[in-house]
Amino acid sequence: MTPPDLSGLLRFSACATVFTAPLEGYLLQVHGQLAKAAPALLVTTWAVVRARQRRAPEPHPVHAVLGLFAVVLLASSALHAGGAYTLEYALRWLPFLLVTVVLIDVVARELPIRAVLAAAVAGAVVAAGGALHSIVALGETRATGPLEDPNDLAYFLVAALPLLVALRAPGRARTAALAVAATTLAAGAAATFSRGGGLALTAAVAWLLARRALPLKALAVAAGALVAVGAVAVLLFGPELDRALREKTHVAGTNVDTRELRWQAAARMLAEHPGLGVGPGGFRAGYPAASRNAEVDEQSPVAHNMYLEVAAELGLPGFALFAGLLVLTAVTGERVLRATADPLPVVAVQASLIAVVVASTFLSQQYYLPLWSLVAVVAAAHLRLRRTSDVACAPRDQ
Repeated sequence: MTPPDLSGLLRFSACATVFTAPLEGYLLQVHGQLAKAAPALLVTTWAVVRARQRRAPEPHPVHAVLGLFAVVLLASSALHAGGAYTLEYALRWLPFLLVTVVLIDVVARELPIRAVLAAAVAGAVVAAGGALHSIVALGETRATGPLEDPNDLAYFLVAALPLLVALRAPGRARTAALAVAATTLAAGAAATFSRGGGLALTAAVAWLLARRALPLKALAVAAGALVAVGAVAVLLFGPELDRALREKTHVAGTNVDTRELRWQAAARMLAEHPGLGVGPGGFRAGYPAASRNAEVDEQSPVAHNMYLEVAAELGLPGFALFAGLLVLTAVTGERVLRATADPLPVVAVQASLIAVVVASTFLSQQYYLPLWSLVAVVAAAHLRLRRTSDVACAPRDQ
């Protein structure tokens, strides 16, 4: 009996993994393990398909960096095995590393890059709809929707917005759909009142303009649509918006002070444990002591800075590899951009990665998929280009 063809399931599970990432909160409300279903299906299907094909992933420098990072992660985990959060956070890291390797291989071989980007945008649009619903129907002062923290939600929405550039195509229906998606994402992000999200989006838009991937006319139309939505919101929900702004202004000053305390604590941890850090999750466990109990009402927070948190928990080797992964992705993206005949997806991914990098200065986002999926897409695009170049340069029989 011929075994079933699983290539379609492999492509579906890859898209489902990216699509469901911003909807984690909704999935957890249904079942505590449902958020893991799509990644588990992806990894399992990939393993079966590759075993049948007897084919290993095509090597890429990103694999080496991810492998070395995993070694540092496991070494730090072993050194701090008794930590309150060590095992929990090590088990949060490892699936992202594995899913990144799988996505690189699948996108390089079976799945078009635009399909991955479309899945990311679609999931973010649903999340943005949930954000607006939480404001309009549930009366929340800051949009949350599928994620508890408005800043985390803004991170997903802002990271998805630049990807719309890669999905442009002729046709009024396609243009209208993209306009609706852009307006929904922007409105949802604005409803979170996230300053970091605003800075990240500004940086991403600046990159798209600099690379001439975003026409000024399209930007003007999008800005006009957002202003119109804002005007309608003010007319319908003026008092609620005023209250939300006042609350955000009050909270903003406190956030600046607490983040400074947490960044200082992370720097102290790194200075005291430069080799392998304080272990995965060690920032949360060690924060009261490192901050000299500066926040009595918050004893186990995150650092609200991805780079400082990674450095504090995994030491200088872990931070060097993590930063090296970002640099390698940026360099690889430029190489692909200079050689490809289809630059829009690459420029869109670059802008999205810039949004991720900027937003992560104020947030601990290493445990969310956008960073890892963007790294995977860039590496996969490079492998696709390299394979095409090899075929073009292969000698032909005369």
